[in-house]
Amino acid sequence: MDYFSTPVRPPRAEVLKRVADKDALICLLTEKVDEELLSIAPNLKIAATVSVGYDNLDIPACTRHHVAATNTPGVLDKTTADFAWTLMMAVARRLVEADSFIRSNSWRGWNIDQFCGADVWGKKLGIYGFGRIGREMARRAQGFDMRVIYFNRGRAPREVEQALHAEFVPADQLLAESDYVSLHVPLTPDTRHLINAAALKKMKPTAFLINTTRGPVVDEAALVEALTAGTIAGAALDVFEREPDVNPGLLPLKNVVLAPHIASASLETRTKMALMAVENVAAFFDGRRPPNLINPEALGG
Repeated sequence: MDYFSTPVRPPRAEVLKRVADKDALICLLTEKVDEELLSIAPNLKIAATVSVGYDNLDIPACTRHHVAATNTPGVLDKTTADFAWTLMMAVARRLVEADSFIRSNSWRGWNIDQFCGADVWGKKLGIYGFGRIGREMARRAQGFDMRVIYFNRGRAPREVEQALHAEFVPADQLLAESDYVSLHVPLTPDTRHLINAAALKKMKPTAFLINTTRGPVVDEAALVEALTAGTIAGAALDVFEREPDVNPGLLPLKNVVLAPHIASASLETRTKMALMAVENVAAFFDGRRPPNLINPEALGG
């Protein structure tokens, strides 16, 4: 058994070397399980990603190689929604900017217009993607007396909408009306650069964009331009288009909050995620169907 314990992700060549003779792989979303890896690992039978999103797994390739692919859904929904709210409130109230101001020893006393931000309570929250995490966002919005609108490929059941006080609207209407737009869609060819220059121009100049899903959902170059020009008021990002690289245009901007992909990073949740991945592997080798199998076709249906 090989285990990577260093804080820096191993080079691709090292991953390929280590996995070549393995029967199972438990990986993070930073590791691509693709045709290249699968071709040099003929013994591999299961690839378990410690994440809910699985765009790091080439599912058709895994299926062709009869490799079971699994993920860790459900366990991180509430924690991720908590952090999306953390980002939303931090950017709205200019918390990071104010914290830096204090640490630089620049504060000279209270002033009525010092670091005035935007209210969250009573505003309109647009949730783009209304799966488990999106619904947790809506549930939290009730405590802030927010009006919730959402867009999803498929409309939620009426009882869910009623319980969460959420209204289904077209995507363009969501962008145009929301004070806060929170993204909760998987990364697919259809959602890559979902938020581009055209989408940003549809948003209000007082609106904020929150992204805790996948970085490539947002066109970072277009976002930098929008933040610089005042097309939108601000953004808060936990994920980036080319992680771990961040568009250098974002770094000097005061109207953006940046976090290093930590939305699910509570000790409790990350532990549950890791255990779930292990349980998927253990079930497979125990002759049972993994609880979170993505591609049953790889096992013959």
